[in-house]
Amino acid sequence: MNVLVINCGSSSLKFQFIETEDQRVLVRGLCERIGIDGSAFEYKKETGDKKASKIEMKDHNDAVAVVLSMLTDKEDGVIDDLAKIDAVGHRVVHGGEKFKEAVLINDEVIKEIEEVSDLAPLHNPAALLGIRACMDQMGNIPQVGVFDTAFHQTMEPESYLYAIPYDYYEKYKIRRYGFHGTSHEYVANRAAQILGKDISTLKIIVCHIGNGASMSAVKYGKCIDTSMGFTPLAGLVMGTRSGDIDPAIITYLMKKENMTADEVVSMLNKQSGVLGLSGVSSDYRDVIDAEKNGDQKAKKAMDVFILRIVKYIGAYMAELDGVDAVAFTAGAGENSVSIRERIGEKLGFLGVTLDKEKNKAARGVEGFIGGDDDKVKLMVIPTNEEYAIAEQTVSLLKR
Repeated sequence: MNVLVINCGSSSLKFQFIETEDQRVLVRGLCERIGIDGSAFEYKKETGDKKASKIEMKDHNDAVAVVLSMLTDKEDGVIDDLAKIDAVGHRVVHGGEKFKEAVLINDEVIKEIEEVSDLAPLHNPAALLGIRACMDQMGNIPQVGVFDTAFHQTMEPESYLYAIPYDYYEKYKIRRYGFHGTSHEYVANRAAQILGKDISTLKIIVCHIGNGASMSAVKYGKCIDTSMGFTPLAGLVMGTRSGDIDPAIITYLMKKENMTADEVVSMLNKQSGVLGLSGVSSDYRDVIDAEKNGDQKAKKAMDVFILRIVKYIGAYMAELDGVDAVAFTAGAGENSVSIRERIGEKLGFLGVTLDKEKNKAARGVEGFIGGDDDKVKLMVIPTNEEYAIAEQTVSLLKR
């Protein structure tokens, strides 16, 4: 099947056009600065051909029209008719408790996505813009919603409930949801394939370490816990997000700095993490470079960042009652030899030995980075969220 995967931000639209049977990405691209002066479109085809241009796009309807025009262009396109698109898979960040798997989008689903949009105000409204634009321009081609939160919906109440008055869960559904679920699911399944075992027999810890970072404990193919919470602010230290903190810090800073609650939360999301601790950058590479040059704040930032990951690995190992594999993925997880090495050196309690040469070789590619005889396998698995969305779209439509 040919699946168009759409991932909308408030002023951007990323896409991939995937032939799923042979796992071929025929073309991928980006519309950016939608609704802003200087909007632009770029794409790269499977052949390596690429093009970038300035195109006025006043809204997401325009952006979708640009993408569809490119796909069917006589010279640059990859299909000759929109009818060759079998389905569109949309990334939707928050599905609340309602959506536990991919769904065929209709008016009722759109309404339900709108109802949980206050839980992801920067993401869900943007996804809806893309969904509506595709529905308007693509006739009866099936539109499928794939939710970042869905994979984590297998958690039990003891994992997702917060210890606050239960009324708030019943009234407002305040609970742990978790995010990056499409990535976690893809990497866990890929780990099982590489190990040559059925995922229903494995215990896997997935470390999705990018500018936004999260971890999950996957037991026999189901997520039993994850580090992000009610919002993506919880859990690991990230590029600009604080991760777990004492909630009393919020009211303390409100009083001491005369800040509003919204201002404190904005600070925790946008000015904290390794950026806030180091004062250097939200990019781990920049902070590591500063550390190498003797910057002590940068060193402390990376030490805090690494230790939080190791603590979660230890906690999840206990929760899983053992672990078969720890898989690193996403930007830093796939590409930072240094970060993986520092984490691996602290995992001796797992009985693993990081192999530095294997670790260097596994930069951005699949590979094992531990000792051959280690019971617990350390792995690098590049994530492929777009393909996972396409795969879930096809699976739904074939039922």
